[in-house]
Amino acid sequence: MGSRKGGAVASGRTAGQARWGLRTAAVLVLALLIQAGWVIRPAWACGCGAMVPADQATLRVGEETSAVSWDGVTERIIMRLSVSGDAAEAAWIMPVPSRATLDLGDAQLFDRLERIVEPVEKTRNYFWPRDGDWPFTGGGGDGDSSRSGSGAAPGAPPVDVLASGTLGPFEFAQLAATDPNALAAWLGDNGFRMPDGMAESLRPYVEQRWEYVAVRLTPAAAGERDAARGPGHKQTLGGELDPLQLTFASDRLVYPMRLSQRATSGQTLNLFVFAPHRVEAVADIGGGGKTELLYAGRPDPEHVGWPGTPGSASYLTAMTRPLPKPSTITADFEFRAAPSDKGFQRVDYTDELLTVGGVPVWLVVVFGPLLALGVGLVVWARRKHERRMAAYPPPPPLRPL
Repeated sequence: MGSRKGGAVASGRTAGQARWGLRTAAVLVLALLIQAGWVIRPAWACGCGAMVPADQATLRVGEETSAVSWDGVTERIIMRLSVSGDAAEAAWIMPVPSRATLDLGDAQLFDRLERIVEPVEKTRNYFWPRDGDWPFTGGGGDGDSSRSGSGAAPGAPPVDVLASGTLGPFEFAQLAATDPNALAAWLGDNGFRMPDGMAESLRPYVEQRWEYVAVRLTPAAAGERDAARGPGHKQTLGGELDPLQLTFASDRLVYPMRLSQRATSGQTLNLFVFAPHRVEAVADIGGGGKTELLYAGRPDPEHVGWPGTPGSASYLTAMTRPLPKPSTITADFEFRAAPSDKGFQRVDYTDELLTVGGVPVWLVVVFGPLLALGVGLVVWARRKHERRMAAYPPPPPLRPL
């Protein structure tokens, strides 16, 4: 009886272990299927508009850098995207408040702007010795270094193609729409595959009667680079894409960001804003992170080298903004004049021990009084001795007999 009971228990354990193994295997298979689904799912990558890759491809915008100029009437945006992934083609959709002119941007502009806003080098002195200074190392040291729109008229078709053409490696179409769903459908029918929910993100722009610039991006600019890697190498979009410039009429300084809420990965936005005065954001747009000021001032126009920038838009405000949670973006960036035109420049300091004639000041301050006291004591003792000698002169020498 005992052996049969033990056999039943063992048999029950074996069956339970088998069921547990089957459940574990099922969970693992399900996890693998889910993971595979994520692998083949296109990754949506957004700039200030919306960028989408071809089917079954991934594209990530790691950094977006734009120069914006606004003189109170006309706004210009030159945008450069740094992307990565395996997409050979992608589409970029940019809403604008009025009819836009599209051109290729100056690829060297951002290099010049980055030199203008980079921190200046300055030296600051510290009094007390630090690690690396005498007497903590037994010798001298170098110190520490701390470094509103013109859109479609009533009665117009749901989607109207206003213009189309090619621009360098890009194909573009300028659109107007009265229905966000029709706009999203048109984009899908013409090769601009949109992520789910894009129609809702487009709705505020349609309601404000904005227009849209749709651009197909191809890796033509990377063709020579990929060809050098060997025959048959797949050409993909990667690195810094050629900058695009949009010019349009606007009565307010706005940088479209709402479509970026469809991005699936975080990114960094760098903005160089030229306006009549220093600017600040009207409200926070969401997306996580905090805007950091990089520079504020009126740089030399020759150093900027942006042809056609009006003199009235000569004040540069440079900023950077991480967007780790793009799904929480709720609005476009809109700017207004700051309370003052106070300038700002970042500074990288090199700390050095304060010296006079090569002698650390702290040595003079600490040991100087002791040295002065010692000298004073020597002088006092000498004078006291002289006064004593004067009061009690030595007897005259004895004359010989």
